[in-house]
Amino acid sequence: MSKIKKAYFCQNCGYESPKWLGNCPSCGEWNAFVEELVSKSSSGTAVKSLDRGRAKPEAVKDISPLEYNRIELNNGEMNRLLGGGLVPGSIALVGGEPGIGKSTLSLQIALNQAQLKTLYVSGEESLSQIKLRADRLGGGESANCLVLAETSLENILTHADENRPDFIVIDSIQTIYTDRIESSPGSVSQIRECAALLMRYAKESNTPVFLIGHITKDGAIAGPKVLEHIVDVVLQFEGDNHYVYRLLRSIKNRFGSTSEIGIFEMTGSGLREVSNPSEVLITKRDEELSGVSVAVMIDGARSFLIETQALVSTAAYGTPQRSATGFDARRLNMLLAVLEKRAGFKLASKDVFLNIAGGIKVSDPATDLAVMAAILSSNLDTAIRQEWCFAGEVGLSGEIRPVNRIDIRVSEAEKLGFKKIFISKYNRRTPELKKTNIDVRFVSKVSELVRELFSGNN
Repeated sequence: MSKIKKAYFCQNCGYESPKWLGNCPSCGEWNAFVEELVSKSSSGTAVKSLDRGRAKPEAVKDISPLEYNRIELNNGEMNRLLGGGLVPGSIALVGGEPGIGKSTLSLQIALNQAQLKTLYVSGEESLSQIKLRADRLGGGESANCLVLAETSLENILTHADENRPDFIVIDSIQTIYTDRIESSPGSVSQIRECAALLMRYAKESNTPVFLIGHITKDGAIAGPKVLEHIVDVVLQFEGDNHYVYRLLRSIKNRFGSTSEIGIFEMTGSGLREVSNPSEVLITKRDEELSGVSVAVMIDGARSFLIETQALVSTAAYGTPQRSATGFDARRLNMLLAVLEKRAGFKLASKDVFLNIAGGIKVSDPATDLAVMAAILSSNLDTAIRQEWCFAGEVGLSGEIRPVNRIDIRVSEAEKLGFKKIFISKYNRRTPELKKTNIDVRFVSKVSELVRELFSGNN
């Protein structure tokens, strides 16, 4: 016989309390506790004895390493993000905003595996809706992809045992529930228990599992933080629904690097891999325009070039506007202050608008030099040549600071046909720069950059 126990759980970290608390003692979040029903056995005072013969400690030198035969997916970006493919028995979690492409990517991967039997479980769509999506993605005739519209975890695991799939996709973990817990689907206890049971199934059957997860308004994956600790891989979708490009970033990976990103383009037939993002993010123009420059940035371990656009105009109202899309607005204000103080440009009474083309959000400090060059170009209404690019961080004293992995940046610019790149003079000691054919210009201060760009001697 069982009795019902009420408990309060923190929706942020999963901390359990017998009474409601305004502030979580574990994570410090306010007003995060919700009441849930928990089933607890009334008979259980007995504790099972430990099986002493099942496990024993071993010396590290006596443990033989296990070689993982990774499962290669028919998707180059996903293979690179996962470190070479899916590891058997691993469990991965993909999070992102609504409508960004999580379900599209997961179904696309499930449909494109000609050599693997996949089980796609949806708790949000019916079979006919999934069929419509599969036809749009071009995989409506796939025979190896089994589709199941189910929310009960016990039924899902029963079908998995009967069909023995090579790969399982759960869309989404917030819609799945187990009969072991009496709270509603999506609650902290349900998400935690379902994730633990799926992890146990994945390890015992050696079947990789893909979980789709919702995110909160703060951008974090919904549910307890223990969910991210349970899984082996956490991937985060980034991007804007108004743009076609999506970034898939590796936040956690027990079997590979977390410094990789994958770039996709949302099309009418699904997500298309972008193998060379530089050629897509840079606009090929027939004429040179003012206020446009090209930055060489690195995100994770990947180097690519992006187009930076700036517009400087006389303020129509009393207070000048400062607007930045895809770039930190506070850092933009800092760069404008440096230009005013160190280079003598009077921008306090002018509107400044900055945009990173393609809807990409950048955080690499090496884009400072390109942002400053675009602002100067728009303010002077003088175009910067299309075959020039920039990679450098700007300090508060007006100096151009060096950036890391400059050899990779210069090599990427040279590969795409750029003729000249502006970098910090403190990167001069990099030995790999002597082997390049691109014209490398070393600048030390903002005033020197102005002379290099607009002196008329270039």
